[in-house]
Amino acid sequence: MAPRSLDDLSSLEDLRQLKYRYFRALDLKRWDEFADTLSEGIVAHYGTHALAEPLVFQGRDAVAGFMRDALGPAITTVHIANHPEISVDGSDASGSWNFEDTVIVPAANRLIRGAGYYTDRYHRDDDGKWRIAETSYERIYESIISLDDVPSFQFLSHMWATPPAASS
Repeated sequence: MAPRSLDDLSSLEDLRQLKYRYFRALDLKRWDEFADTLSEGIVAHYGTHALAEPLVFQGRDAVAGFMRDALGPAITTVHIANHPEISVDGSDASGSWNFEDTVIVPAANRLIRGAGYYTDRYHRDDDGKWRIAETSYERIYESIISLDDVPSFQFLSHMWATPPAASS
């Protein structure tokens, strides 16, 4: 294997930070920041057993709008990504990520957990920022638990419509 250049190493770290930011912004419902992780012409393939069918979205506004509508303030999510395998080729890159997610839907009295692998393509835009150009995932499993089956379950969300002001 040829040694990587400093630019490639810097790009690898930028791409790791990009994927982490994608999930953090998604889980904290920071939709403008989430949208900024996506290229203008992104193609996203999403779908789970809970959604019942594969979904394909084209364009930043379509992807961010879907997430905002599907995972609004009444739904809590946590995504964890690790084990990245990333290849950089100039201003383009590709990557694979193992992920686990938890989705709590109080209105449906459901707890959804799952895991799988994301496959992404990235592009460094003219502003120098890496963004996700294409994304999809393959599920290993998805489990859905009715919270009626867990009588002791209590859900205490710490999400605020607007974050509290920082104390001085």
